[in-house]
Amino acid sequence: MTFQIVIFAVIAAVLLFQLYNVLGKKVGRQPEDNPAPVAVGPAQSAPDAQRGPVLDPAVTAAIAGLKAREPNFDPHRFLDGARQAYETIVTAYARGDRDALRPLLTDKVLASFEAGMAAREARGETETVELLHPPRADLELATAEGDRAQAKVRFLAEVRSTVTPAAGQSASDDRRTAEVWTFERRLGAADPNWSLARVEPATA
Repeated sequence: MTFQIVIFAVIAAVLLFQLYNVLGKKVGRQPEDNPAPVAVGPAQSAPDAQRGPVLDPAVTAAIAGLKAREPNFDPHRFLDGARQAYETIVTAYARGDRDALRPLLTDKVLASFEAGMAAREARGETETVELLHPPRADLELATAEGDRAQAKVRFLAEVRSTVTPAAGQSASDDRRTAEVWTFERRLGAADPNWSLARVEPATA
């Protein structure tokens, strides 16, 4: 009996030691892990993380041409607007919504889109487009030529297109698209908006 008591005592001691190892350790961040905040005053600048995402060196090189002429060009803000323009243009073209397209396209692109919409309408077809995921947008080039700023964006998207013929059943098609869109605007113009000037196929 005495031997069994000793064995149980040893087991209990081992368990208590392991329990202490678990509960006695600090888990997660502790108050002392957080250094005192650094005040940002007139003589100091905010940390880089507060200025926005750090630019990839390739992007920095790609936008150097435009930055030289337009130092306030913000590639992050530009890409946000480009994604919105992409979604608006793709869905408006499918609907045949010329009013939505007109302020977003150059005259040349508008004429090309108009021809495609008119041909579809002549066939009596209707189309709807759904973006299955937010499109990926990569800024490939931003430069300035003369009084024009140009920016090329490579879009990758997954699209569901549903076409309804004049007489027949609707058919849906899911596909991946890869295109390079070139946007333009006049340097120094009061209107900050860009217009789509060219659409080219790209590799996925």
